[in-house]
Amino acid sequence: METVVKYTFSALERNKQYVHIHVQIPVSKACTLVHLPSWRPGRYELGNFAKNINQFRIYNDQKKALSFQKINKDTWEVETNETTYITVEYAYYAVELNAGSTFLSDNQLYVNPINCCVYTEESQHLPCEIELSIPETWKIATSLEGIGTKRKAAHFDELADSPFICSPLLQVEKYQVNNTQFYVWFNGEIKPDWDRLLPDFEAFSKKQIEKFIEFPVTEYHFLIQILPNKAYHGVEHCKSTVITLGPTYEVFKSLYKELLGVSSHELYHTWNVKALRPQVMLPYDFKKENYSELGYIYEGITTYMGDLFLLKSGVFTLEQYLNEFNNQLQKHFDNPARFNYSVAQSSFDTWLDGYVPGAPGRKVSIYTEGCLLAFVTDVKIRQATQNKYGLDEVMKRLYFDFALRGKGITEKDYQSTLENVAGISFESFFNDFVHGTQPYESILTESLNYLGLELFHKPSSLYSEGRLGMKLLPLGKSFYLTAMYPGGPAELGGMRIGDEIIAVNGFVLTNDIESWFSYFDGDIKEITFIREGKINQLQLPEVQRFFYLTYSVQQLSSINSDQSSSFRIWID
Repeated sequence: METVVKYTFSALERNKQYVHIHVQIPVSKACTLVHLPSWRPGRYELGNFAKNINQFRIYNDQKKALSFQKINKDTWEVETNETTYITVEYAYYAVELNAGSTFLSDNQLYVNPINCCVYTEESQHLPCEIELSIPETWKIATSLEGIGTKRKAAHFDELADSPFICSPLLQVEKYQVNNTQFYVWFNGEIKPDWDRLLPDFEAFSKKQIEKFIEFPVTEYHFLIQILPNKAYHGVEHCKSTVITLGPTYEVFKSLYKELLGVSSHELYHTWNVKALRPQVMLPYDFKKENYSELGYIYEGITTYMGDLFLLKSGVFTLEQYLNEFNNQLQKHFDNPARFNYSVAQSSFDTWLDGYVPGAPGRKVSIYTEGCLLAFVTDVKIRQATQNKYGLDEVMKRLYFDFALRGKGITEKDYQSTLENVAGISFESFFNDFVHGTQPYESILTESLNYLGLELFHKPSSLYSEGRLGMKLLPLGKSFYLTAMYPGGPAELGGMRIGDEIIAVNGFVLTNDIESWFSYFDGDIKEITFIREGKINQLQLPEVQRFFYLTYSVQQLSSINSDQSSSFRIWID
């Protein structure tokens, strides 16, 4: 019996945008279940990838078609008692281009195997051979080993975690840190500023490795898809990351800090969630949800550390770093759900609605809340150890004590490591802020002050937010209501999320709602809006107080020697 699984990907019918995939799988049982993954690591929600499967066929080792039955949305049952292997053939509709998708066009075959490759439990641990049927002039960007159009993976999990891009537009440069060779690939219309980019990438890579002592792999690939339209997305893998960014003309201008931010974030994931995983995700079970309350670790700490290492490495100035930190603060304070649902609960519920706005005021972001809690945790450790250790020491110990031993972590493991490093209890911290909904103001203020930083807030400069308690999104000449401050004039006056405001006090808007609000300062605001296809009017009560505030962190005008020393060590 064959002891290898063979995958073939064809990009020959690019106009139809169907990737034709053939998979030869050894079998030894009378009945075999063929699975397509239900989700992909890095996005903790069901993906329903099987909706893109067409022309599904299964053959035996005599090339005779076998009958099969689909027993759930992405599992097929086939009788295999008289064959040594089966060949599964199908076409995958590949029209979506993001950092976690599969896409076929005139000038590229881009595959994330996790969403388009079938497997069986019996063959999941067998080595894989990959053959790519692509034009001869196309280059291949991937972490998979091999030569030319032939690649290999040690097992299905490695294949599933190894995206590849085949395209004539690929450009690549490399740099090395210690024993690891890093490749930076660009695909699409782009003129890379290598002289600017490579030193920055090398700097943050070197700083991250310095804190962990070692890097989990000896070769790493940044696979960057450049789009002509607005795009920002990144997905982590063990030996690579895929990043989508656009539009093209802004990548090395206004979007350069975003490129650095997402690249540093995804690189940190190599340790945190790829090597070091929650116990419930080691190994991944691709057939169903892998519920975890630890999103504040694998996404929150990564969000915090990704930006912090840009500051530590000198790639970001303090101003640039604080701008990113301020964004997290603003998201936190603008979301009233922080009083209703904990970050641990929200992590569990990413499988339910974690990547859409969902019901207003119901859940928080594991990225934002986790980032702020990681910052506070970092400072608490530094305070307790007189700046000898920080959160990076905790993550290093978890990596060596768990990841390198092939063990997943639990919250108890994380908390006990925190307490061992800091020498203090974190029990109330976890009860109040990880599993509870206590306000963050006091712990943020105390942590910032320790570093000579201060949290400032002032009323939003937008009249609609500061005085009327509503957030608006321009919609041509009118405005779409996206959020309301609890107890603010908009909510009390009867507005509803989704209302389209078209006039203020009878004056039709021409993208100038803030000017009209300011003009009628102190007067009753009669709002004309469209709801459910009908034109409605109501009056907003106005009170002498402010609602949405703008938050920012700044350095104190004068700091003492202890604060100065703590700050220097923090950014080292």
